[in-house]
Amino acid sequence: MSRFFSSKDIKEERRKKSLWTRIKDVALIDVEVMVRGLDTTSIEQLEQLLLESDFGVGPSLRIVDTLTAEGRKGKLKTEDDLRELFRREITAVFGQAEGSREINLAPSGPTVVIAVGVNGVGKTTTIAKLAHYFQAQGKKILLGAGDTFRAGAIEQLEQWAGRVGCEVIKQQAGSDPAAVAFDAVSAAQSRGVDVLILDTAGRLHTQGGLMDELAKMHKVVGKRLEGAPHEVLLVLDATLGQNSMNQARTFHKMLGVTGLVLAKFDGTSKAGCAVAIVEELKLPIKLVGTGEKLEDLEPFDVDAYVDKIFS
Repeated sequence: MSRFFSSKDIKEERRKKSLWTRIKDVALIDVEVMVRGLDTTSIEQLEQLLLESDFGVGPSLRIVDTLTAEGRKGKLKTEDDLRELFRREITAVFGQAEGSREINLAPSGPTVVIAVGVNGVGKTTTIAKLAHYFQAQGKKILLGAGDTFRAGAIEQLEQWAGRVGCEVIKQQAGSDPAAVAFDAVSAAQSRGVDVLILDTAGRLHTQGGLMDELAKMHKVVGKRLEGAPHEVLLVLDATLGQNSMNQARTFHKMLGVTGLVLAKFDGTSKAGCAVAIVEELKLPIKLVGTGEKLEDLEPFDVDAYVDKIFS
């Protein structure tokens, strides 16, 4: 196999391979899967590969340093040894996350979940999936149409609610989202709802005024119901890689995000961003979207995630 990335054709061919196959290529696993050892060029290639896969600088360098050290000690003799090293290092990152990967439910009264994210990440679809997820557990669900800005957003949420079989609290387009949130919390309390999920207008993390609007909604919800919101879930597009990290930083600073939902998680080559985000922000990934159907939302499983990388 070629050991260099000097050809555009070779780069394209390697891009099509799974991440694990490319790692093995760079780590010089021969046909008998015995590790020959890493030279300087291979170390640089491996660092570049991990960075291109959005694992982040810290995790990438730490993995390469550990691999180099254990290789020199003769601890890496088979492909399984190499695989186990990567599994151990990546799994350790997720152990740093603060808070449970379970959805935090209120001890009594309605649980209030605010879903936030930029335009186009699949936030509204994720809200519908989340409603279905809770409904399958026998919980009574209510949605709040807090996206009063985007044309058709309220109607879109109502369509999803119709498919799930739950009601929507709404006001006219252009209304104050905080007022919608207040009404929705009040309705959830009076109707004996178990979980209220508040939609919000998609916004770029660089739009300060709109981010302030979210902070206002958060404050209003807390005043209306003590302890709320119980979750602030940031929906990220798993295919966006490093840009998801930039989004997570800003939303977390403004709102105190409690957990992440990775949408479009199926088939992405940029899933390394999950490692980078948890490493830096110590936020737990709570759910992942694995398809287009309502039931395609699953609790995040670290072992399954690592298996996905090494498939």
